[in-house]
Amino acid sequence: MGIMPDSWIRKMSQEQEMINPFVEDLVKQNVLSYGLSSYGYDARVSREFKIFTNVNSATVDPKNFPESSFVDRKVDCCIIPPNSFALAKTVEYFKIPKETLVVCVGKSTYARCGIIVNVTPLEPEWEGHVTLEFSNTTPLPAKIYANEGAAQFLFIHGEEVCEKSYADRKGKYMYQKEVTLPKL
Repeated sequence: MGIMPDSWIRKMSQEQEMINPFVEDLVKQNVLSYGLSSYGYDARVSREFKIFTNVNSATVDPKNFPESSFVDRKVDCCIIPPNSFALAKTVEYFKIPKETLVVCVGKSTYARCGIIVNVTPLEPEWEGHVTLEFSNTTPLPAKIYANEGAAQFLFIHGEEVCEKSYADRKGKYMYQKEVTLPKL
């Protein structure tokens, strides 16, 4: 088992559209970096955000999360209220190979501002736009920039191909095209 280098990520993205659109070089001038790095890929956040609001005094329930708890915005930068969060999606569409698991980590620039990015692993043969969760851990409003780097994805190659992939199990978050709320 090992983490895959830039050459493998490039090859898989060009030959099998593992990442689409694929940015071959790390873009970093005047933006939070995105594109191919040494051992990962820095994905961008799209302009579509669901910002958590508690105007309806809802209870956060993963089995029944009301859509009315969010305000939808399509913006170039999203302001997350203090001690709150927003959901968004990646610009990139991912198609994960069966022998691969993808782990996501946040960007250090956001982390140093108290903004945490959370994504569960992308399982073998998962496909779609990744739903990103941005937590603002600060007592101040926080800004997220659309079409700029949001998180780094690390590709881990298994020594053997798994018996059952996410696609085989008909996972509930397969083929996401929009920001996706919790499902049971």
